Amino acid sequence: MTETRLRFPPSPTGYLHIGGARTALYNWLFARQTGGKLILRIEDTDTGRSTQESIQGILDGLEWLGIDFDEGPYFQTDFAEEHTATAQKLVEEGLAYKCFCTKEVLDTKRETALAAKKPLGYDRTCRNLTAAEIAVKEQEDNPYVIRFKIPERTGTAGYNDKILGRIESDYKEIDDFVIVRSNGKPLYLLCNVTDDIRDKITHIIRGQDHMTNTIKQVLLYEALKAPLPVFAHMPLTLDTKKAKISKRSHGEIVAVQFYRDHGFIPWALNNFLALLGWSAGDDKEIFSKEELIKEFSLERINKSSSIFNYHKNDPKFFTDPKAISINEHYLRTMDITELGSMIQIELKKENLWDEKYGNEKKEWYHNTLNLIRDRFHTLKDFTSLGRAYFADDFVVEEKPLKKNILKHEGLKQWLPVLADKYEQLENFNLEETERVVRELADKLEIKPGIIINGMRTAVTGQLAGPSMFDILVTIGQKRVVDRLKNIGRLYPPPDEQ
Repeated sequence: MTETRLRFPPSPTGYLHIGGARTALYNWLFARQTGGKLILRIEDTDTGRSTQESIQGILDGLEWLGIDFDEGPYFQTDFAEEHTATAQKLVEEGLAYKCFCTKEVLDTKRETALAAKKPLGYDRTCRNLTAAEIAVKEQEDNPYVIRFKIPERTGTAGYNDKILGRIESDYKEIDDFVIVRSNGKPLYLLCNVTDDIRDKITHIIRGQDHMTNTIKQVLLYEALKAPLPVFAHMPLTLDTKKAKISKRSHGEIVAVQFYRDHGFIPWALNNFLALLGWSAGDDKEIFSKEELIKEFSLERINKSSSIFNYHKNDPKFFTDPKAISINEHYLRTMDITELGSMIQIELKKENLWDEKYGNEKKEWYHNTLNLIRDRFHTLKDFTSLGRAYFADDFVVEEKPLKKNILKHEGLKQWLPVLADKYEQLENFNLEETERVVRELADKLEIKPGIIINGMRTAVTGQLAGPSMFDILVTIGQKRVVDRLKNIGRLYPPPDEQ
């Protein structure tokens, strides 16, 4: 059986786009499922736009996602001589020819055809030039491109697409297309086929925006006497207005690095990307790496475009809500040790990491993460919304400050009293901390919720969260006492009231 070989060939003209990441993921899944190989090939022939920074950005994005490769990265520019030799071979075998028609001549012919309402396309003026005529033009230093000769056949050229079915085009509708520019540089169309033949690519999984080239590439494979790979053209990913998502129109929200920098779990983003155009045939949306490799199939990729449900300036969702929901699921269910390693990185970035969390306080660290993770959406939330568990310089949110603190002037005296009682406790546990609060509320003849909610905001800065008494025990007696005694800092000075 022939080894399955696939490739991911990004152009390094910017960061790794989530559309490109999805393409890489689908190729990776198919390669891993079939026991094949995945090749990374950087298509850097656009030297004006390709940058080392972009190349590194692509490599970093793929590494973060966990999409690994069996070969590469190869760079297309390293094979420039091979691309030129392929074009020359086609010319020598009479399968391509030199075209000396200038741009001005071609533009005039196009305008004439438009005026006469005739079909557009190259009229093959140079297709049958004799060797003598070609020699004369070359002696005159006339610039030329190289065009591929479309076979003079009746009927259609085509291929079987694993997603879209049979794709065909009438030979009469296919132009003799350019494969080498007038500056001598082969076009992407030829380079791509040459590289795929050399790399023995058996399956090409890519976006439908490449379909305009595929029939032409099928003819190049035939001319080069190479076996035709299996093609699978994925649907495009559109925004809510049915426009293609792009770096230019949507900015950093479509960059893989955006999700890395905003606290996404790598596999959660992979899980989300897999569902942008594919389903297992049921309602299941959460897949482990092993499950997705097993379940994935080209036949289950949708024919229609997928929608990236992003609304700019949405106050509630900074990206597609499904992406956030999937990230939340992994955040709340993944192994606590694995989560702890991820949060460690975030804590270190914010100078909140204590080496004891990895040693004598490891149990406390993991228990704390387990206590607070159910209300969080991203890894970043642990150092922002959860900052009070790791440091004293946390932010008190405005809404709970107004509702739970400033609304009750008496808390300025009551919470320090509670702090004194907590300080005297020998057993600072769930039962004792709750008993003291309720006894104080009874003595003050107020609802316990006034003290409990005020205490929540004073101790964590939040409006809601886990059980208040779990929070107290987790944060610890000394920190709780200090924060309750310092409640006055949350009230404005008398002259500002």
